[in-house]
Amino acid sequence: MAEAVKITECPRDAMQGIKTFIPTEDKVKYINALLKVGFDTLDFGSFVSPKAVPQMQDTAEVLEKIDLTHASTKLLAIVGNMRGASEACVYPPIHYLGFPFSFSPTFLKRNINSSVDQSFDMVKEMLSLCNQHEKQLLVYISMAFGNPYGDAWNTELLLHWIDQLHWAGVRHITLADTTGMGKAASIDKVFQTIIPNYAEVKFGLHLHTTSQDWYDKIDAAYQRGCRRYDGVLNGLGGCPMAGPELVGNIKTSDLLSYFEEQNAHSGIDKAAFLEAEQIAQQILP
Repeated sequence: MAEAVKITECPRDAMQGIKTFIPTEDKVKYINALLKVGFDTLDFGSFVSPKAVPQMQDTAEVLEKIDLTHASTKLLAIVGNMRGASEACVYPPIHYLGFPFSFSPTFLKRNINSSVDQSFDMVKEMLSLCNQHEKQLLVYISMAFGNPYGDAWNTELLLHWIDQLHWAGVRHITLADTTGMGKAASIDKVFQTIIPNYAEVKFGLHLHTTSQDWYDKIDAAYQRGCRRYDGVLNGLGGCPMAGPELVGNIKTSDLLSYFEEQNAHSGIDKAAFLEAEQIAQQILP
């Protein structure tokens, strides 16, 4: 029997750095198409400052207009503070709140105007809020495999913060290589350690990477037991707060080709996938 893998498609990540505002109706059309593909989760929008990320200012309106009648895909919304978390919790269709934690002080200052300690405190507050509203908190560890700022980084620091999040009660953690600095060797080492030692935690990988080196990174995680991956149909995206040079997301088609090679079952409807790709080409500049 083929082993199952779970894919989170990230239209929010693809769109957030695009300066020209994408009309709400186009976003709805695109997300409705993605809901038919069979993704495990859809990172569809964010509840953050419209001044910081103007492209996502219509997330609530998009949520009200998308068709969830026959969708089994879970919805994830990114939040950057408690105000955003409280707003996201109002909407029953949202399953996950995604919070961009990091142990890079520079990234946290740039991204959510917070410190490491303040962000960790927010994680604990968000866990409590999610429990009250029957949501799941998914914590991204941004800059998990290095950063361009000169902040302290090593594998031991990453493992330390994974342990801290685990003890705080986080059960969904995705390691994000936000600026594409990760190496297959460090990805291998981390997943080799965390998969067997935190059985109750669902780990994922969110890669920003080039078309030349994605394969070895995905292979390193997969061979060590990671079965949850984020992707973007056309590879667009990148955190606009990370720096001037955005490194795109891994293409979902590359993920699918790798999983087919491994005889891993993703649950993707290929015809619906191709239709969503065509819509993405039409609405994403």
